[in-house]
Amino acid sequence: MHQGSLALLLHAHLPWVRHPEHEEFLEEDWLFEAILECYIPLLKNLRRLVFDKAPVKLTFTLTPPLCAMLRDPLLQARSERYMARGVDLAAMEVERTAHDAAMRDVARHYHARLSEALDFYTREINRDIVGAFAQLQADGIIEIITCAATHGFLPLMEIVPEAMRAQILIGCDYHRECFGRPPEGIWLPECGYVPRVDSLLQEANLRWFVVDAHGLMYGEPRPRFAIYAPYFTPAGPAVFGRDRESSKQVWSAREGYPGDPAYRDFYRDIGMELPEDYLRTMLPDMGCRRNTGFKYHRITGSPDKQIYNRAWAMAAADHHAGDFLNARIRQFEHLKSMLPIDPVILSPFDAELFGHWWYEGPEFLDFFLRKAAYDQNAFRLTTPGAYLKENPTQQMVSPSPSSWGNKGYWEVWLDRCNAWIYPHLHAAARRMTSAARVHQNTRSVFTKRLLQQLARELLLAQSSDWAFLMKTGTAVDYATRRTKDHILRFNKLHEMLESGEPNEAILSACEARDNIFPNLDWKHYL
Repeated sequence: MHQGSLALLLHAHLPWVRHPEHEEFLEEDWLFEAILECYIPLLKNLRRLVFDKAPVKLTFTLTPPLCAMLRDPLLQARSERYMARGVDLAAMEVERTAHDAAMRDVARHYHARLSEALDFYTREINRDIVGAFAQLQADGIIEIITCAATHGFLPLMEIVPEAMRAQILIGCDYHRECFGRPPEGIWLPECGYVPRVDSLLQEANLRWFVVDAHGLMYGEPRPRFAIYAPYFTPAGPAVFGRDRESSKQVWSAREGYPGDPAYRDFYRDIGMELPEDYLRTMLPDMGCRRNTGFKYHRITGSPDKQIYNRAWAMAAADHHAGDFLNARIRQFEHLKSMLPIDPVILSPFDAELFGHWWYEGPEFLDFFLRKAAYDQNAFRLTTPGAYLKENPTQQMVSPSPSSWGNKGYWEVWLDRCNAWIYPHLHAAARRMTSAARVHQNTRSVFTKRLLQQLARELLLAQSSDWAFLMKTGTAVDYATRRTKDHILRFNKLHEMLESGEPNEAILSACEARDNIFPNLDWKHYL
């Protein structure tokens, strides 16, 4: 008999980055790297699990901006170009490293992996990453949930509740458009929760969401079974608490598996080390060095890095998967001795950890899923939606305001370095709401287009990624420029709407640049 259920959740998200005005744009590499290093390896492994009829289940968030980029023809073509360049560079690297057997083996590994990924992307799934995940959901191996439309941090929109509502409803609309069915669950951006949220989720017909552990533990009344059971909120949707014990084994900088010396070192890349003239043979000149994904060293503990050994890394991944399995078995045995229920552990991770930040992550996950399916009977793999169907009676709890950011609240997204954005975002949200109400019965096609584009610019400006990047000091200039550009375009379009003086050229340029959510329903702001 199983002693509980483990719900693994991979949150796949990237901010909307699409620049048709440039032939090459550095920040678009974020998407290309994630497709190559994370989504394709995960898809291939999961498809093999389906073929093997392995009894596994896990949950994926595929956020609306990520899905929109994955479905965009321009970005699909650029993703293919990125992989084709990688194949060519790998061939050059095989030749360059011919004198060093260890490095040559790594170069050959990259050449084979890139060639297989390109073939998978272009031939097996016809560039359709979203469709490939949808098929896995149809196969019953994953549950796909949604997120707020542009991953906006909802607690800091509470002052304009219409903006929170639109983020949720537009996100659900686009999920339905992508996957042909409504989502049952939602990943709140950054796990950001305030009490108003549950009623908006109920309106969107969402059945469950996740908060950080303290969001449940400080709830009212106190949850009877801590974070090891779901609870219904006063408005209806169920809430699951994030389990820190299981997740820190993977992502913790001090204790996590990715820091093992056998694994590939993320920070040593030939793009930062080899002569620029050599790299430009295959890569465009962007005025600065860039990562290529070609990394020859393993982590090791000393500055004198040793060459990466793929066989050693796979052995480490297999060992760590076994260790993670045994830790979960011990955790469930302990919980079962303490609780009068079969507990559920919800363990979420950023999907991009598996493959991008931790190169061996997809293999670790595959090893673990197979071991969990066949090598133990202490717990079973499930999804939150499946667990709720089997356990429909739960305690009612009102969660506490919370997030999974540093110290558990808002300080990452509301800091001296990024607080300047919120007066502009709130003003734009109020204008959007007012414009939607004033023009709710309009028959003008141009006015409807204007209202759609106003909503797009506001949604894109609200992305939590920009405030996060400003706080962490990563791509600060780009994050600042993106916020300002979307607000400025919003203001320009709003002036056009208020003046009644249409300018087709300006509107068309905005639509071509920021074409996310082509069927966006601006009436969600009413």
